[in-house]
Amino acid sequence: MSLGISTDHVELGASIQSWALSLDPLDAVRAAEDDASADFAEVWSAVCEMSVPTIALPEAAGGGGGTVLDLAVALEACAYALVPGSLLGTAIAATLLGESELAGALGAGTRVGVAIGDVVLDATAADLFLLPADGSVMVAGRDEVSVTTGAPVLDLTRRFGRATTIGGRAVEGVDRAALARITVTLAAAEAAGVARWCLDTAVAYAGVREQFGAKIGSFQAIKHLCAQMLETTQAIEAVAWDAASVASPSPRAQDHAQDHAQDHGQWAFAVDVAATVAFDGAVQVAQDCIQVLGGIGFTFEHDVHLYLRRAVALRTLVGSLAGSPDASAARLAAAAVAGERRRVDVDLGGRDEAVRPGITSLVAAVDAADPRPGLVETGLLMPHWPAPYGLGADAVTQLVVDQELAAAGISRPDLKIAGWAVPTILEHGTDAQRERFVRASLLGDITWCQLFSEPGAGSDLASLRTRAVRDGDGWRLTGQKVWTSLAREAEWAICLARTDADVPQHKGITYFMLDMASEGIDIRPLREMTGDALFNEVFLDNVFVPDELVVGSPGDGWKLTRTTLANERVAMAGHRLGVSTEACVAAVGDGDLDRARVGRQVALATVCTLLGTRSTLKALAGQGPGAESSVAKILGVRNRQDASELLVDLLGAGVLLDDAGARAAVHEMLLTRCLSIAGGTTQILRNVAAERILGLPR
Repeated sequence: MSLGISTDHVELGASIQSWALSLDPLDAVRAAEDDASADFAEVWSAVCEMSVPTIALPEAAGGGGGTVLDLAVALEACAYALVPGSLLGTAIAATLLGESELAGALGAGTRVGVAIGDVVLDATAADLFLLPADGSVMVAGRDEVSVTTGAPVLDLTRRFGRATTIGGRAVEGVDRAALARITVTLAAAEAAGVARWCLDTAVAYAGVREQFGAKIGSFQAIKHLCAQMLETTQAIEAVAWDAASVASPSPRAQDHAQDHAQDHGQWAFAVDVAATVAFDGAVQVAQDCIQVLGGIGFTFEHDVHLYLRRAVALRTLVGSLAGSPDASAARLAAAAVAGERRRVDVDLGGRDEAVRPGITSLVAAVDAADPRPGLVETGLLMPHWPAPYGLGADAVTQLVVDQELAAAGISRPDLKIAGWAVPTILEHGTDAQRERFVRASLLGDITWCQLFSEPGAGSDLASLRTRAVRDGDGWRLTGQKVWTSLAREAEWAICLARTDADVPQHKGITYFMLDMASEGIDIRPLREMTGDALFNEVFLDNVFVPDELVVGSPGDGWKLTRTTLANERVAMAGHRLGVSTEACVAAVGDGDLDRARVGRQVALATVCTLLGTRSTLKALAGQGPGAESSVAKILGVRNRQDASELLVDLLGAGVLLDDAGARAAVHEMLLTRCLSIAGGTTQILRNVAAERILGLPR
């Protein structure tokens, strides 16, 4: 896990992190604990030798000529090691002034202090100072600024002071807003490094520390805490990556002219998302790390308090320049009301050129008025499925299909439960089963339901009690299923039943296809809290299923439920915020509190989109699925639930009356309660994330 996605960025981050840790930077921090004049000269010399602060400075000025994202990847890695000294301030200056006449002075070890109000970041050893003055930014030399410093109070890795300007001059074309944007962008990268170190430290400790005869990482409370740290860290990395990705190579005020206005609007939006999410998040992850560590985490001897101090300092620093997270959230709400959304484009880097003409031709053969038959015939409906039902499409081809269908105004129909049933038939079924069920399911001639959950076996399918007993050339199924959607509409069901009770729970389960018109099936609707009856109980009483409808071999059912095709589905991330969040944007009033609350939902919805985009980009880079998809599901559920509840709150007493808008809002609020239960509860998903992603013990 890291901020970087591409192979080059992953390697850059890993290399700089390893190098930064080798400096033993925290030894220097502890040695200078009470030294107000500490300049961390040895560390700074090594940092300059690696050219970290000037990665994004143009080559003509003696820099690396890289992007803001290159720099952000490096800063995250340095923050993981908590490299002390003047790195952040100098990196801000090198990025902001890279095209000015001052750029040449930044490539030879010059340190820059950045004034935030009357407090200066990296004040002690600075050679130059950036000083916001009204709406502009001034630059001053050491002899033009009077600086007073004292012993560090909060962040022991940096030295802050107060500055009185004696001289200096305004930097043409650079304003305070540009300074705020680049500061938030690069500080968010540092917040990502802090959070990732805290997560790694907590997980490592939970994997070895024992209490009550067991490693504490096996306790569900610790699993959930670490999984929540993972969710927050992934969110921080996503927003930091996005802000750096969209940052203009020249973030100067003069570039706000019309041809760059949209890009700057997107950067401003991304920066406000980062400011809303990253700094509170980093503080929370550091606090949670201390909680996992227990008593040792509260000692001065352990390094974790230094990371907490850095996280709080970053939040304070950004808050002084760009406003609090609530202020950033309020700006997000205002931008969303004005129609701004984060629109992330995936650059295929020319890899689409070979496949696009063929896909364009296939799309042209689809009747836009009745697209389903054509989508099935061409393999475009599920392009990642193998031929002849799909295209066996890799990640690039799947994205091209999405783009071309969108350009043609063609939407794919939702396969619903067939989207789960058919892949299992494709991979494990017989030729006869594939012939009978796959095409008909794609065309919508067969509707499926899923008979997995039972009253005593929800997420824990291994404990299911529905039994299947041998009867000639088939099986007799008896038991009760529950929470089955589409049971009354479906012609067929996929059903798990226990065929061998004498083996371990995860064995002895068989995967059946069940004709819902079979004798012995009793379907009883369940009315949910919304008043609807989408779910059903299904009672099976000696229902006969012939051998030809068993998928795979008897006893392999558990393995089949975890089927994934060789080519996973890769999709473009949309830019809409979700039904309830969009409704909140439409309903927000003028109150500061309401704007901040709505803005936080806009930020969370954007994070979910970014996680999807990062998963797509990793697939394009040939990397396996990472933590993003698991985290996106949990955060997506939270966003839908919180946003629907917020909408009801924003509508006020009107939701107590019989009004169409009130009915829709209340229905959505009640309906979303099931999202943290259906398909595996949030608690189970956190257990799975803790064990499979973080490696904590069972």
